[in-house]
Amino acid sequence: MDMLQIPKIGMGTFGSDHISAGVMASSVKEALAIGYRMIDCARVYNNEREIGEVLAASKIRRSELWLTGKVWNDMHGKTNVIKSAELSMKDLQTDYLDLFLVHWPFPNHHPPFAHVDERNPNAVPYIHEQFMDTWSGMEELRRKGMVRHIGVSNMTEAKLHLLLRDCSIRPFAGELELHPTFAQKELRSYMEQEGIISIGYSPLGSPNRPERDRTAEDVVDMNHPIIVELAKKHGVHPASICLKWAAGNGIIPIPLSTKVKNLRSNFESIHSDSLTEEELTMLEAVDSNNRLIKGQVFLWEGAASWRDLWDEDGTIAGGKS
Repeated sequence: MDMLQIPKIGMGTFGSDHISAGVMASSVKEALAIGYRMIDCARVYNNEREIGEVLAASKIRRSELWLTGKVWNDMHGKTNVIKSAELSMKDLQTDYLDLFLVHWPFPNHHPPFAHVDERNPNAVPYIHEQFMDTWSGMEELRRKGMVRHIGVSNMTEAKLHLLLRDCSIRPFAGELELHPTFAQKELRSYMEQEGIISIGYSPLGSPNRPERDRTAEDVVDMNHPIIVELAKKHGVHPASICLKWAAGNGIIPIPLSTKVKNLRSNFESIHSDSLTEEELTMLEAVDSNNRLIKGQVFLWEGAASWRDLWDEDGTIAGGKS
């Protein structure tokens, strides 16, 4: 197996509950033609089978592709994790995954099209022993060679600290919400110190996120005056500045688009006309702790608000370490 380096940009495949599996698969086909080689998938997106058909038909050598998969919250625990990876590999028509992530650090899940107020009565806060049982399945996949790398998604520094303390195989990467108005500088710095790669989802500020993740105080990255100013200076769309910001900060962005023009523009944004150090410093002023994907539907009984999911004060809410 050739050891492919992780590409500088990937294509996200979460349809925000509104893009059909067929349309998403067609977009992946277009992305591959443009030059994308990293496809970020997940079991819960319910489109891996269609994407797998596109990958098989593409005739691109498997060693040139980077396929990421994720275990959904209803498949936590060692045995389920292995089963989930096997299902993803079967659907994606591959005998290994380059990266496999724990999608969320707790087993709380919701049906598609969930409303913001929906709650799973069995939802629980983060329980470290349960997470480590799930992580042991991830490590087993790695040992068996079914996945090349394992990682996390939607983790906080407090939870990562416990994982790094107790794991046998460390996470290779962490996927987290990252865009100029939500830079997560402290968490990224911690991950960098620990040798964990940052993969940024919602890199454009998620304009098409589900209604359940919208609140009145949300900020629109692409409307920010500094981003608009830099876009004019570079002669590009503000989306390009968001992606160049990611690349300049060592983040691998995974934007999603179903439009060929945008897919091409996103790809080119990463591979040409980098921002200067001065411009990157200018963009630091854009950060306003503007978390967009809040995760309210994962809250447990007794949780105060969505902030309890993110350990903002450095302690794990309601959890046991």
